[in-house]
Amino acid sequence: MIRSKLAESLRDAIHSAQESGDITFTTLPEVVIERPQDPEHGDFASGIALKLARSVRMSPLQLAHIIVRRLEPIGEIASVSVAAPGFINFEVKRDWLVELIPAVLNAGDTYGNVTTGAGKTVQVEFVSANPTGPLHVGHGRGAVLGSTLANVLEAAGYEVQREYYLNDSGNQIRTFGRSLYARYRQALGDDVQMPPDGYLGDYVTDVARSIVDAHGRRFADMPEDEGTQGVSDIGTAMLTDGIRDDLAALNVEFDQWFSEKSLYENGEYAEAMSLIRDGGYVAEREGAVWFESSLLGEDKDNVLVRSDGSPTYFASDAGYHYNKFVRRGFDRVIDIWGADHQGHIPRMKAVVKTLGKDPEQLTVLTCQLVTLRRGQEIVRASKRSGDVISLRELMDEVGVAACRYIFLSRSPDSQMDFDIEMAKRQSADNPVYYVQYAHARIASIVKNAQELGVTDEAPDMGLLNDEAELALLRVLSRLPEVVDEVARTLEPHHLPYYAQELATAFHAFYKQCRVLTDDRQLTLARLSLVNATKIVLARTLGLMGVPAPDHM
Repeated sequence: MIRSKLAESLRDAIHSAQESGDITFTTLPEVVIERPQDPEHGDFASGIALKLARSVRMSPLQLAHIIVRRLEPIGEIASVSVAAPGFINFEVKRDWLVELIPAVLNAGDTYGNVTTGAGKTVQVEFVSANPTGPLHVGHGRGAVLGSTLANVLEAAGYEVQREYYLNDSGNQIRTFGRSLYARYRQALGDDVQMPPDGYLGDYVTDVARSIVDAHGRRFADMPEDEGTQGVSDIGTAMLTDGIRDDLAALNVEFDQWFSEKSLYENGEYAEAMSLIRDGGYVAEREGAVWFESSLLGEDKDNVLVRSDGSPTYFASDAGYHYNKFVRRGFDRVIDIWGADHQGHIPRMKAVVKTLGKDPEQLTVLTCQLVTLRRGQEIVRASKRSGDVISLRELMDEVGVAACRYIFLSRSPDSQMDFDIEMAKRQSADNPVYYVQYAHARIASIVKNAQELGVTDEAPDMGLLNDEAELALLRVLSRLPEVVDEVARTLEPHHLPYYAQELATAFHAFYKQCRVLTDDRQLTLARLSLVNATKIVLARTLGLMGVPAPDHM
C-alpha cells in the first residue's frame, strides 16, 4: 500500500539526515501517514516532524524541510510540501489515480485485499447466546460485529474460523428444562407450578405446546427427571434451530457450532483444570475449588467448581479456551461478549496465561446496549410477546440491510440508539438507502451502456481530468487502507463511514459528469470509472454483509 511506502520513505530520509549529521536523535517515533481532512493539504500527510522535533532540538517546520530534502523520489507522488507547524504533505500523480481503474477492474471482488494477517489463524467467536430463548436485538449487534470482522480479517490475509459457542450445559439449561417441563405439563392440563426462577416468556409456552402436539403425554408418563430431560433436549434443539434461522436471515454463518457438553465428554475440561492446578493456581476452600487469580494480579480469586461439585461458567470458559489455544492452536482468538461480561475479561486473560499462552493472543470485544426508538419515542416492549424486542421482529420491520448497516455504524463500545423509522425511510437521510441507491444507480448506467453497445472498446483514461472524477478515484484508492485499519484496530465502524464517503463522491461525480455522452471515447473512460466504482462499492457492502442491489 502507498501509505506503508510513504512511511518507509520518510524513515529512510530521517535516518539519512542523521547519518549526514543534519540531525541527531536516539529513538525514532512511529511514522504515521494520514489522510488530511482538507483535500487542499494533499492526499497524504505525516506529522513525524512534530513528534521528533523536541528530540532533535529544532522547530518542527525546520525539521520537516530537512526531511523533505532527504526524500528520494517516490513514483506515485507528484509533489511533496511542508505546511505549518511542520506537516509533510504528499500529492499523488493523476496518472497513478487513473491507473487505479484497470487495477480495480482486474482485481474484481478481491480489490481491497491486503496481507496484514500473513496467513495467521484467528478464531472469531460471537453471539454464543444460551439456547434458552430467541435472539434479541443486542445479540444482533454482536452477530453483525463478529461476522463483519471475520469478513475483513479474511480480506486482510488471516485464516479465519467463525464459531458459535453453544452453552448446552449448566444451570441455565437446567432452569430452562424445568421451566419447559412445567409449561408442558400445564399444556396437558396438569396442575404443575413454574419454578420460582423459571423462564416466563411466551415462547416457552409455544415450545411446550409444540412438544404436546408431537409427543402427547409421553414425557409426563416418565419419571420427572427423565421427562424433564426429554423435553429440555427437544426444546433446546428447537430454540437452537430458531437461532440458526435468525442468524442465517441476518447473513451470519458459522464454520462451527461448538458444544459446551463436548468439553466434558472429550476430557478437555479435565485437562484444562489439571493444567491450571499443576501451575499452582488452584486452591480448595469453603468446599469449593478456586482459581487463585490474585496471584496473577487480579483483585480477587474466582470460583471454578461450586461446593455442590458443579462447574461455574468461568470453569467451562477455561476449558473452552484450553480447546482454542492448546488443542486447536489458534494464533489469535477474538471473543465478542455482551457488555455485562466486561468484568470477566481480566480473569479470562489470567487463565490464558496459566495455559502457557500470551494473554495478548486473546482479544475480547464487548457490545454495549441498543436502545430502539421510533423517532423520539423509546420502544420498550414487543408487540408479539410484551417482552424484549426479538432480532427477528426488528429484521421483519426494517430489513436485513438496515439492521446490519446501522449496527455497524457506531463503535461497539458505545451505546447505540437505533431509530426504526429512520431505518425504514427511503431517502438520503437514511445512510443505508443512500449507499445502496448509489450502487443501483451505477447498475442502471451500466445496463444503459450495454444496451447502447459502448462497452467493448479500450478506453483512453487520459480523458479523465475533471476534479469530480479525480475526487472519486481518490476515494476508490482508500479501500485497502480501510481494510488494513479495520483488521488492525478491530473497529468495523470505519466501513460504513467509508461506504458513505464513496457514495457521496459518486453522487457528486454523477451530478458533475455525464457518463453516456456524444463523445464515445469520453463515455468509455467514464464508464470504466463507473464500473470500478461499482466493484468497490459492492465489495465494501459485501464486507459488511449488506446486499448491493441493482434496483431500488
